[in-house]
Amino acid sequence: MKDQKTAMMYGLGTVLLWSTVATAFKLALADLAPVQMLLVACSASVVVMAIILMLQKRWHLVFSLQKKQYIQSFGMGLINPCLYYFFLFGAFDRLPAQEAQPLNYTWALVLAYLSVPFLGHRLRRLDIVAGLVCYAGVVVIATRGAITTLSFSDPIGVALAIGSTLVWASYWIIATRDTRDPVVGLFLNFLFGLPVIAVICWWTEGLSLPVTGSLVAALYVGIFEMGIAFVLWSYAMKKAENTSRVSNLIFISPFLSLVFIYFILGEQILPSTYIGLVLIMAGLWLQQKKVKEREQELADVQ
Repeated sequence: MKDQKTAMMYGLGTVLLWSTVATAFKLALADLAPVQMLLVACSASVVVMAIILMLQKRWHLVFSLQKKQYIQSFGMGLINPCLYYFFLFGAFDRLPAQEAQPLNYTWALVLAYLSVPFLGHRLRRLDIVAGLVCYAGVVVIATRGAITTLSFSDPIGVALAIGSTLVWASYWIIATRDTRDPVVGLFLNFLFGLPVIAVICWWTEGLSLPVTGSLVAALYVGIFEMGIAFVLWSYAMKKAENTSRVSNLIFISPFLSLVFIYFILGEQILPSTYIGLVLIMAGLWLQQKKVKEREQELADVQ
């Protein structure tokens, strides 16, 4: 049954978890290489999602798919978690959290652009304006305010952050044709991706992990960011009478995240971060406004 109040509670819970992960990323990367962090987080996520499926009495769905869907799980697992988190954790390893986190939020805009050639969506004037505003914010953050010289603080880190948005948006475009149960699908993607991550970790960094706070932070990322947050957001969308109101909650997350970054990591938040983040959020708001207009048009037709 639809219940907007419950949907908002699930949504707020998800946003709170998302707001902590940038800090958790940096804490985990203090002693772990990105691929080691990914191995720990992905392992924890697989266990958490398996428990959730069992508690929901949906574990049998894992074994009821067609052969081609298991092959699909492997293919999608190479994209998420493998490729996406290689890019994302690599970006956080090179950039301050206050820079990497806002850049990653531009994936929603990338999704809108990629939906034009791959899903047949129309590119409207508002999409272009939203893109200009959003990526103006990216330039401000990536250059730490030195926009006239275009001197990037860490070009590779910025490239990894932008690359993660391309991978994530591509993943969701592919997922539009995914008929599997969302939690079952994500569980299988991570399950099939885990051996690949383990082999790469063994080959590059080794499987010996330090027993420090970084290990705890990596487990936190796997349990909450990769596992519970996804399930909570799915419930929020299912319960929502008005999905736009729930979706708007995501605009709270990056600003709340700066609070955790400042007080826990001790990063001095630069003025360029605030300016760039406001521009990115403004661009995403414009893009979200266009989506709402499209949904209203469809509702009027129906």
